[in-house]
Amino acid sequence: MKKVAILTDSTAYIPTTEMQKYPIFSVPLGVIWGSDSFEDGVNLAPHEFYERLKTAKVMPTTSQPSVGKMQEVMNELLARDYDILGIFISSKLSGTLQSAIQAKSMLLSGSQVQLMDSETTTLALGFQVLAAARAAAQGASLDECGPIAQKARQNSGVFFMVDTLEFLHRGGRIGGAQRFLGTALKLKPILYIREGKIESLDRVRTKGKALERLVELVQEKCTGSSSLHLAGVHANALDDTQWMMENAIEKMNPVETFTAELSPAIGAHVGPGTVALAYMTSDGPRSKL
Repeated sequence: MKKVAILTDSTAYIPTTEMQKYPIFSVPLGVIWGSDSFEDGVNLAPHEFYERLKTAKVMPTTSQPSVGKMQEVMNELLARDYDILGIFISSKLSGTLQSAIQAKSMLLSGSQVQLMDSETTTLALGFQVLAAARAAAQGASLDECGPIAQKARQNSGVFFMVDTLEFLHRGGRIGGAQRFLGTALKLKPILYIREGKIESLDRVRTKGKALERLVELVQEKCTGSSSLHLAGVHANALDDTQWMMENAIEKMNPVETFTAELSPAIGAHVGPGTVALAYMTSDGPRSKL
């Protein structure tokens, strides 16, 4: 039986230490800033991105990986005798999955490649990748890894707050948060991803209350579930995220936690100050939104 590689993209934010333990490989999204082009998380670090954003007169845009780059990575993995399970950022937020579909169609006949839409991003995507990769490392086949990733997709999600809806609106990713446009500056929108799209959920008066609300939402969603995995993800807001994670750990006792910084490919769309709380359980959330 062939070994299985899990292929994902640069918005999964899996810590390097975890990437090195398992057969996980990543293709970067692109960031275009004026006449400059970057590979997300490769030659433009998050701290450099947010520092430059403070004084930028031209705003960055993002792009999906090219079909050629996706095909190149797939061919390299196939040459190393891997079967491939690709799990990517929501197709309603990026064309990354479409690039993978096109790349797969150009591979040699008989290549064992399965592709999946995570219907989310950040570590809600990352947890799906990790679930499949951990199974693959234990010897699971491609046909076994797919359902494991699908179960993880059902059992994972992400809630987040933004300082402003300006970036989502300008980038065309605002989705159901459109109804919060024009909200008073002091009110912080609480958003989440449902069926691959950004949806609005609440408005909270201060950032502190918004961070507390993120924890409450995950707690409500996952009460009674087992083996909770949590991740705090932020756009240049480490102190806020650490405070939120301390609160979340105390209240929910997760079995695994991560903290990560939003890379330029996502930071360009949500803006500085954004904080997210991603989760995954082993047996599914107890409530639905």
